[in-house]
Amino acid sequence: MTDLAPVTRALLSVSDKTGLVDLGRALAARGIELLSTGGSARTLREAGLEVRDVAEVTGFPEMMDGRVKTLHPMVHGGLLALRDNADHKAAMEEHGIGAIDLLVVNLYPFEETVAKGADYETCIENIDIGGPAMIRAAAKNHGFVNVVVDVEDYQPLLEELAAHDGQTSYAFRQRLALTAYARTGAYDAAVSGWMADALAEAAPRRRAVAGKLAQTLRYGENPHQSAAFYTDGSLRPGVATATQIQGKELSYNNINDTDAAFELVSEFAPESGPACAIIKHANPCGVARGDTLMQAYGRAFDCDRTSAFGGIIALNQPLDGATAEEISQIFTEVVIAPGADDDAMSIFAKKKNLRLLVTNGLADPRQAARTWRQVSGGYLVQDKDNGHITADDLKVVTKRAPTDQEMADMLFAWKVAKHVKSNAIVYVKDGATVGVGAGQMSRVDSCRIAARKAEDMAEALGLGGPLTRGSVVASDAFFPFADGLLTAAEAGATAVIHPGGSMRDDEVIAAADEAGLAMVLTGMRHFRH
Repeated sequence: MTDLAPVTRALLSVSDKTGLVDLGRALAARGIELLSTGGSARTLREAGLEVRDVAEVTGFPEMMDGRVKTLHPMVHGGLLALRDNADHKAAMEEHGIGAIDLLVVNLYPFEETVAKGADYETCIENIDIGGPAMIRAAAKNHGFVNVVVDVEDYQPLLEELAAHDGQTSYAFRQRLALTAYARTGAYDAAVSGWMADALAEAAPRRRAVAGKLAQTLRYGENPHQSAAFYTDGSLRPGVATATQIQGKELSYNNINDTDAAFELVSEFAPESGPACAIIKHANPCGVARGDTLMQAYGRAFDCDRTSAFGGIIALNQPLDGATAEEISQIFTEVVIAPGADDDAMSIFAKKKNLRLLVTNGLADPRQAARTWRQVSGGYLVQDKDNGHITADDLKVVTKRAPTDQEMADMLFAWKVAKHVKSNAIVYVKDGATVGVGAGQMSRVDSCRIAARKAEDMAEALGLGGPLTRGSVVASDAFFPFADGLLTAAEAGATAVIHPGGSMRDDEVIAAADEAGLAMVLTGMRHFRH
């Protein structure tokens, strides 16, 4: 093997025809013989290019609806033969096998077929067999063979050929092989993951996960950590599928926090009215509804103005100019919304570093999905928390039933608590959070911290008492003792929503009755770690 290897013969067989004709013309202009199959050959011929059918090379026609066309020694021998091996060269001469120096293949659109909701048989028919086999063969023999699986690599290939007078360097072929193996691995992961879901296998013996590089990040959570952002091909609206209108490149922490913000605000359907969520370090520091988007933002901001500085803002409706003007009064890292009007974009354009992302929709909080978390030596895999309750699911366990307003606020608080790190305590009044306690080892401490934040904000806003007075409180898990409940009551809460299920539920209920609180149980918890 030498560093530079010539390209004299290429096999082009692609599902995605983007850029195919231009690539074919450029290769033909260098005197490279073109082999092809089916629709790819037809597309090239219609462009006036001379193409030789693989069927002519193999001596066998395409058959079985195209399932069998490239699985043949004349193809795989041409890809796998070591050009500097005497035995391989002799076998090629004996059997008339011509070398294939360049393979350009992109696979049947299996992932896209699944995403469109196709039936089982249609998905099966879109599993590529010959393509992955050829890709793996060419990638293995990258000492001599170039393998291109992404349209993005067409131009780099042509530039490499131009730089080396029709040859490619070993380093270039190595990089192509790396991408090729990652592509076939991702493809197999998509197929196996789909089959596990189709067969309702919650815990198959083997799991595979794959992603496509979306962005190389400046660093991770801290400057000494390298990082990158990969997408999984999901069509779920959010940070991975959003369009960035303006602002600096997103950082690792920006992406993590923006995802948390958008998933939370997606709990509130646009048709139910404007809603805003402000996130700091993956926890909400303010969430509110309003008659207008600007009012929703203002009410969320008033929950904890200190924490909101440098935070992430998520909106459930397209950003308008009036709301953008209010947001621009403080430093904000990212704003994400389903859209943005011209006035809003004009206002934000003056804030060059502010990132604005638009998603063209909200995420479905009830959609089935899966989350992955790495631990030393393995992964934890679980269903995404898409748990949902309505008023009809709640059980009133106290002598006093909640009022209509308390019930509405408790359902709001429960949606927010689902997105707060445990132990989570959320105080809500009139459709807005007024205190959030997150990530504490003790539920009592979460109650106290949230209440103290409400006191601080009341003082800053010049109000006569804590914002928690007359509020409701949500707890992501049961109260193991009455002390947390009583702390919330002391802060001014009048109604409580939590899962229940403690050995001391009776004690907690009795304490609620004595304090005159209304209490409802969800029967569902929302731990978030």
